[in-house]
Amino acid sequence: MSFESDLKRMEEITDLLKKEDTGLEESIKLYEEATALGKKLTKTLTEIQRKVEEVTSEEETELETKEIEEEDPF
Repeated sequence: MSFESDLKRMEEITDLLKKEDTGLEESIKLYEEATALGKKLTKTLTEIQRKVEEVTSEEETELETKEIEEEDPF
């Protein structure tokens, strides 16, 4: 499943757990599924954050500064 579909499933589970007619057994199964999805989503977000930091770091080290030469106005 993709990140987006996992997130959508997490929202569905949350909605199901809020319903009064969701039984105890089903609630426990949904909770277990939500816990596993939460770990998976957290891992994905951590990997994305690491990649963003890596790209940002690479961009910062690649920047060069040049001294601007002043032209004599006369």
